[in-house]
Amino acid sequence: QVQLVESGGGLVQAGGSLRLSCAASGSIFIFSDSAMGWYRQALGKQRELVASLTSGGRTNYADSVKGRFTISRDNAKNTVYLQMNILKPEDTAVYYCNGHISPYTTDYWGQGTQVTVSS
Repeated sequence: QVQLVESGGGLVQAGGSLRLSCAASGSIFIFSDSAMGWYRQALGKQRELVASLTSGGRTNYADSVKGRFTISRDNAKNTVYLQMNILKPEDTAVYYCNGHISPYTTDYWGQGTQVTVSS
C-alpha cells in the first residue's frame, strides 16, 4: 500500500553533517495527516527512537540527539527529513524511517540506510 524509501546515509567524520530523506509512495494515503519518525539500530543494540514529528508539527527527540538533529517534513513531496549535525561515532547505526500513514493502521518502515561516523 505504502512504501518508504530512505536515502542520504553514508560515511562521515566526527563533527560532520548528513541529511537523511524518506519519501513515501504508493496507493491512496494522506501524508500530511501522517505521523513520521526516525529510528536507529546500532550493531548489537535494540532499535531506538531518534526523532518523531506529528502531523501537527510537534517534535520529539531522543536526549542523545537533542540540539544536534532536526526532523522536518515537506508534505508537497511526501518526504520527511532528518538533518544530523555534529555527528559522533556513537551515532553510527542503520537509520530507519517509520510512518503511521493515514488512513492505514499499519506501521510502515523503510529498508534502512547506514550512517557511519568515523572518529
